[in-house]
Amino acid sequence: MAKIIAGFGTSHTPAIGAALDLGKKAEPYWAPIFNGYAPAQKWMEEVKPDVVIMVYNDHVNAFDFKIIPTFAIGCADEFTIADEGWGARPVPVVKGYPEFAAHLVQSLVLDEFDITIVNDMQVDHGLTVPMSLAFGAPSAWPVKVIPLAVNVIQYPAPTGNRCYNLGKAIKAAVESWDEDLKVVIFGTGGMSHQIQGPRAGLVNKEFDTAFLDNLSKDPEALVKIQPLTYLRDAGNEAIELVMWLIMRGALGEQVDEAYRFYHVPASSTAVGHIILETREFHESRKARAAA
Repeated sequence: MAKIIAGFGTSHTPAIGAALDLGKKAEPYWAPIFNGYAPAQKWMEEVKPDVVIMVYNDHVNAFDFKIIPTFAIGCADEFTIADEGWGARPVPVVKGYPEFAAHLVQSLVLDEFDITIVNDMQVDHGLTVPMSLAFGAPSAWPVKVIPLAVNVIQYPAPTGNRCYNLGKAIKAAVESWDEDLKVVIFGTGGMSHQIQGPRAGLVNKEFDTAFLDNLSKDPEALVKIQPLTYLRDAGNEAIELVMWLIMRGALGEQVDEAYRFYHVPASSTAVGHIILETREFHESRKARAAA
């Protein structure tokens, strides 16, 4: 059967994509960030997942303010790259897995989660920046991708508890797919940041570090964080972190932290990254390494 083997949490700051596309990767400001993601790319090369479930938020590209789904799954064969006002990023078209995506939709709806089916949409930096950070700059992405867009732009955003439970339902849906697949689920966005108003540039390292710690130590504590707490303590855009809780919920109870990276700043935001392996996958990797 298909199995989710790991979760990949990462910021999706658009300036990171611009730095990559404009050849600024080695510049002093950007080099620490890209060096910090080098182990993540090595991990991906070693693990070689078959499918990525990308939990991200659209930035008014696939969806405008006429229609705002809380949860939407892309079921197309492919997803082209959105032009966000400065031209589409020069990255490969994202290849989908419509049969598997349709199965996830069916399972989740029957599990009483209201999922919007999207058969034609473009993807923006919320999806492409994490892909670049995880896989580098290939001529074609080495995995099929199922986009799962979450509304964290227009009030009300889903609660952390709802997202965590959605992750649990995704785990069950994946494991009911009769194909031997290694699946990595991404939770993207955040960490602490605010991009407008008197608090623009706000970063709360203490909040971010506690969030990263509790993804493995005490996810139930994260589930209890209220939307106003994100806003007050970590900035207006920190609500994106609820998407990391979908990722965490999909991993099961026991996880092991394989890698972590945190850096401030990147375009006035805190960049956070973590790889969490399921206990079963972690133990199998250790056994193979010891053999």
